[in-house]
Parts: sequence; structure tokens; C-alpha cells
Amino acid sequence: MSDFDWMQLLNPEFYITMSLGGVRVGLWIVLFIVFAETGLFAGFFLPGDSLLFLAGIYSRDLIENFTIIESDVLNVTLLAVLVAVAGIIGNMVGYWFGAKSGYYLYKKEDSFWWKKKYLIQSKDFFERYGGKAIIFARFLPVVRTFAPIVAGIVTMDKKKFMFYNIVSSFLWSFTLIFAGHYLYGMFLEEFDIDLKHHIEKIVILIILISTFPVFLKMIKKTPNTESEL
Repeated sequence: MSDFDWMQLLNPEFYITMSLGGVRVGLWIVLFIVFAETGLFAGFFLPGDSLLFLAGIYSRDLIENFTIIESDVLNVTLLAVLVAVAGIIGNMVGYWFGAKSGYYLYKKEDSFWWKKKYLIQSKDFFERYGGKAIIFARFLPVVRTFAPIVAGIVTMDKKKFMFYNIVSSFLWSFTLIFAGHYLYGMFLEEFDIDLKHHIEKIVILIILISTFPVFLKMIKKTPNTESEL
């Protein structure tokens, strides 16, 4: 245990290539992380976007944890479908948790840390932009963890939630997994660059791209906040 490098936990490749007792379990770890990141409060720190992109690169290796498929297209498609299903179930659990805790939060009195008006504002937001909120949240770290929980708290219509839950999950998984898979092949064939040798740079780049909209929104809000003060 003394030789274990805890920094590996921040590297998505560590989970994808994981083996237990000589048995490769990367696929199951990837599916659990996707479920946890979209359905559990504790999942917000897990590597979602970069994990899926790298999963696309290792699609054949991951699917061979489960079955042997000769077709390259079927391998990456099956992986994307499995990830999408894990994301759908994760969001359903998040929504259920939010729905169960919503009554308590609505009855909770205002305090320094809690203002019921924020819950009302969130409800109005989801009633007006619910579909877009669920879809955009899939591509934003941290936000995708809390979006389904808030949707449950504000009692977003279940059918509407499920529709956008399914659409957003398939869009998220297919976009990132196929991007990783086919960009890997393109860079290898056209430029003789093996992206597997540049994992750290890829992870950093994806984190910067995925978090950029959040920082941009924060910057735009800053002048308004100062003017109110």
C-alpha cells in the first residue's frame, strides 16, 4: 500500500485500465462513476467528461471486459449505450432523492444558510427552461451532479424530466465517446500521434473546455453584483 500513488485517483486512465485479481473491471468502474456523478451528491468530484473521452479511446478494451465484438463500430456504440443508460439511471436516482427531500426543504424556515426563495426561483427556472437546463447540465462538471436533484426538489414534471434525461444522456455519452474514439484514430493515422501517450494533456484540455462556460458566466455576473452593492 505504501507504493500506491494517490494522485492516480485523479487520472481517468487509472479507472479505465483497472484490474482486480487479474480480471479487468474498467467497464464496470466507468459505468459506476457515470452513475455516481449524475446520481449521488458524492459524485461531483469524479472525472466525467475526460473519463468518457478516454473511454472512447479504450472502447475495445472496455467492451472486452464484457464480451468480444469484432466490429469496431459496434464496440464503441455498445459502450456509448451502456454509459448513456448508467447516466439515465443516475439522474433518476438524483431526481428521486430531490423529490423525497423537497417537502422538508419547503417546510424549512429561512436561516443564514438557507433561503426558501432560492428554491422558488429554482422551481420557476426549471418550469421555464427545464429541458435546456437538464441538457446543458450534462456537459458541465459539478452542475450535472446537482441538476437532477434540484429538478426533483422543485417537482419538475416527471415525463418532461425523463424525456430530457434520456436525450441529454445519449447526447453526452455518444458525443464524448465517439469523439475520443475517432479523434484517436484520426491523430494516429494522419499525424502518427498516439493520444494514449498524451493523456494528462487531454484531461487538462477537457477540464478547461468543460468549465469555461461556468467561469464565463461568473465573470459576466461580477459587474452586476458590484453595481448592486
